[in-house]
Amino acid sequence: MLLTDLRTIFERDPAARNWLEVLFCYPGLQALIFHRLAHWLYKIGIPFIPRFISHISRFLTGIEIHPGALIGQGVFIDHGMGVVIGETAIVGDYALIYQGVTLGGTGKESGKRHPTLGSHVVVGAGAKVLGNIQIGDRVRIGAGSVVLRDVPSNTTVVGIPGRVTRQNNLSTNVLDHDKVRDVEAEVIRALFERVKALEKEFEQLQKQSSLSPTELGEEQTSSKSNKSDGMIEDFLDGAGI
Repeated sequence: MLLTDLRTIFERDPAARNWLEVLFCYPGLQALIFHRLAHWLYKIGIPFIPRFISHISRFLTGIEIHPGALIGQGVFIDHGMGVVIGETAIVGDYALIYQGVTLGGTGKESGKRHPTLGSHVVVGAGAKVLGNIQIGDRVRIGAGSVVLRDVPSNTTVVGIPGRVTRQNNLSTNVLDHDKVRDVEAEVIRALFERVKALEKEFEQLQKQSSLSPTELGEEQTSSKSNKSDGMIEDFLDGAGI
């Protein structure tokens, strides 16, 4: 399993130069090594020691993984500072987790209370996945998202709360974070275009009606409309939509 973890790092991280550097300078890998030992002791019922190993790992790596969490093979925790993985969390094979990610619970309920991640899942920096929810295979969770509901396979999640969208025409390279869709901005763009079309129809009806506004009123209305249009365009351009 250690060899699989090492191979995954070399495949996904262009900064990885040699196995010695990866083994001693990658906190994500070190945290997984500590966790696999702690998890084995936890499964056979050894008290205290698994939690103490987890505590030492957090002190050395900045990554907190409860000994009860189930971590698959080929998982890559990149940078990793601030990552928290709860007791009943399950992380599938070849998942990619960035710094600041939380796989946590939503209360004090007993039993399964942390998320389950499928295989080849990418969780962006600062994302929070909370509760006993299912994240399907090959899901991409955008940075800073807060996911509170089940997510089907082959989808992308962005926003607060996380909104699911299909990965239409997106690159299959998991490192292409710039190609994650901004669903909220796309919806705003669609509504903006619809409003402009309605305004155009309304202007045409005004011209045909005897209740058309004065010329001065038209100029004031046009000025306000152009200003608000410019603000909306700036917002959408900033999102790349």
